[in-house]
Amino acid sequence: MTVRLLTNIGRLWTGNEVLSNAALLVHNDRIAWVGRAPDLPQSVPGVVDDIVDVDHVENLGGALVTPGLIDAHTHPVYAGNRYAELAIRTGGSSAASITAAGGGVGSTVTVTRGTDPWTLCNGVRERLRGWLLNGTTTVEAKTGYHLTRDGELADVRLLRELEKEPMMPRVHVTFLAAHVVPPEYFGRQREYVEAVGAWCADAAAAGADSVDVYCDDGHFTTEESRWVLASGRNVGLLPRIHAGLFSRRGAVQLAAELGCASADGLHNMSDEDIAIMSRYGVPAVVCPATALQRGKLPPVRQMIKHGVQIALGSDHNPGYCGITSMSLVIAMAVSAFGMSVNDALRAATLGGATVLGAPDRGVLAPGRLADIVQWDADHEGAFAWSFGLKPRRVWRGGTPVQ
Repeated sequence: MTVRLLTNIGRLWTGNEVLSNAALLVHNDRIAWVGRAPDLPQSVPGVVDDIVDVDHVENLGGALVTPGLIDAHTHPVYAGNRYAELAIRTGGSSAASITAAGGGVGSTVTVTRGTDPWTLCNGVRERLRGWLLNGTTTVEAKTGYHLTRDGELADVRLLRELEKEPMMPRVHVTFLAAHVVPPEYFGRQREYVEAVGAWCADAAAAGADSVDVYCDDGHFTTEESRWVLASGRNVGLLPRIHAGLFSRRGAVQLAAELGCASADGLHNMSDEDIAIMSRYGVPAVVCPATALQRGKLPPVRQMIKHGVQIALGSDHNPGYCGITSMSLVIAMAVSAFGMSVNDALRAATLGGATVLGAPDRGVLAPGRLADIVQWDADHEGAFAWSFGLKPRRVWRGGTPVQ
């Protein structure tokens, strides 16, 4: 049993309120008490009989402290890179012409399939470690670059095993075999959709938490998406959907119909879509880096105005974005989407916990996981100023990781 007292916290952003001159008491991997330092009790029943007997006391020097950040949308299981593709895209080449020339998601599938498991594992491990060292204690991580039954299931198991290692964030595993149609299924898209639906039970058994589908032009139709998501939901996977990145296609309506845990992307949104998400309680995951690259910003302020729950994601993937810093994503959300610092920080903590179905994190409160970050700042406004605020220290489940 370990009891740790974090004191002399200048500003404690709990997720619900800001406390000045605060303290946190951690018991094993959970928060036992939180409040202003002058109100720290002499004893906490079941935790410590006398506060002077805590195992560790850490003076945080008046710093800003927040819950561990949560990245609600990533694609980290891949090999190789697409730097050359990025260069020609920024030079004016269209996504269609790049794909026709052998680029796009298919090129990453080819390289990932040809990479030995050891090398692939090491690459994913380094990416996940980067998130944790940057203050992100929970990462939603999708499969989607093998697009075979055995490859996708191996990716699920890889993520589950890496989560157990030291210096790893918590991982929410999403099964995204419905990313694109692989080349061996050319002309047989319906057959592939049915295959993915059949794989969902195996994915759940391997440790997946969610099922996702890319519902958009050049990917999967709403009917195909419905089949995959319903198949996943029937075996206990949370349904989520890539929606409205290139076109509307009815993905938001499908998310409402199926009760999706999130609709992600949302670059092409109408007032009707926003109303549907608000009415049916569909949360939104928005990714400012990808939105900026594609030159189409989701109407985040309108969604907030209508009560839509917002979460933030880096959308880390080999084709668009290599970010593993959610503090940078927060700054980009403030600048690109017009979010307030508080709204963006909440979207990167409590919002992420909501869409991942993880009520034990995202807020610093008694009984929640002690995923905590001490930042190199004394006020949360620094997130908007620094464009990549650095943590001084990170605790995952009450254990320091740096």
